[in-house]
Amino acid sequence: MVSVLKREIPQWKIQKVDELTGLIDSHDVVAIADLYKVRAIQLQTLRKKFKNDPLIRVAKNNQTNLAIKKSSKPGIEKLSEQINGPTVLIMTSMNPFKLSILLDKSKIVVSAKAGDIAQNDIIVNTGNTGLPPGPVISEFRALGVKTRIELGSVFIVRNTVVAKKGDVITPKLASMLSKLGVKPLEVGLSLKAAYHQKIILTRDQLHIDLETIKKQVTTAWNNAFNLTFKIAYPTKENIVHLLRKASLEARSLAVNSTYPIKETIHDILAKAHAHMLSLSEKIEPASSSSK
Repeated sequence: MVSVLKREIPQWKIQKVDELTGLIDSHDVVAIADLYKVRAIQLQTLRKKFKNDPLIRVAKNNQTNLAIKKSSKPGIEKLSEQINGPTVLIMTSMNPFKLSILLDKSKIVVSAKAGDIAQNDIIVNTGNTGLPPGPVISEFRALGVKTRIELGSVFIVRNTVVAKKGDVITPKLASMLSKLGVKPLEVGLSLKAAYHQKIILTRDQLHIDLETIKKQVTTAWNNAFNLTFKIAYPTKENIVHLLRKASLEARSLAVNSTYPIKETIHDILAKAHAHMLSLSEKIEPASSSSK
C-alpha cells in the first residue's frame, strides 16, 4: 500500500479563513468584486475612503470559497460560483444597489495599453492635436483618422471612432491615444455578484442606470398625479390643485346660474351689464329704422 502524507495546513491560513467567515456572518451584504486591472494604489485609496463600510478584504480564491462554505448564512454557497479570476471580498451593511453605485462612482479613467479591451466605442474628436507634422500623420491615416496641417500642427478633421466596444486595442492605437492624452478605460472595483437576504444578485441585476431610473420615476409620478387629479382623489400632493379647481368650478356655476354671493356678485353684475349693452345695440338700430 502507498501511504499518502497529508500536508499540514499552516495556522495562519486557518486563521485567515476563520476571520473571513466571521466577517461574512456579521454583515448583511457579502459581495464579490472584480480586481481586473485594479492597481494596488487604487485599492489602498478605496480602503482609506470607505474606512470600514464597505469593508474590503483581498484573499486567495480558495480561502474565500472556504470561508463562504463555512458561513452560516443560508444560500450563500452559491456566491462561490461567481469567484473566478482576480477577485476581492466586500462586506457591508448598505443596500447592494447603493454599493454598486458607490463603486461605480469611485472608478477612475486610465490610459489604454496594447491588449486592453475597449469598454465602449473610443472616439477621437475633431480639433488641433498640438502634435507637429511628421510620421504621426501616417499613424493617424493607418487608423482611419483624417487630418490636415493647420498652424503648424496636426488637425483632426472630424470625430472618428477608432475602436468599437469589445475591440482589442492594438499597440498602434494605444500609442496614438497616449499621444492625444485620451484615457478611454475606466477602472475600479466592479461587482460580480452580491448576497443579500438569501438572494444572489448578479452583475446585470446590480447595474443601475440612474438617469433612466430617474426618468421612469418622474414619468410614474406624473401619471399618478394626473390620475388622482382627474378622479378627484385627494392626496398631499394634489389637494391644493383640487381645491383651486373646485373653487373655479363652483364660482363658474354660481355666475352662470346668477346665484348672488359675495364672491360672485361682481361677476354677475358685469355679465348682466355686458348682456344689456349687447341687447341695446340690437334694439337701437331697429328703433331708428322704424322712424
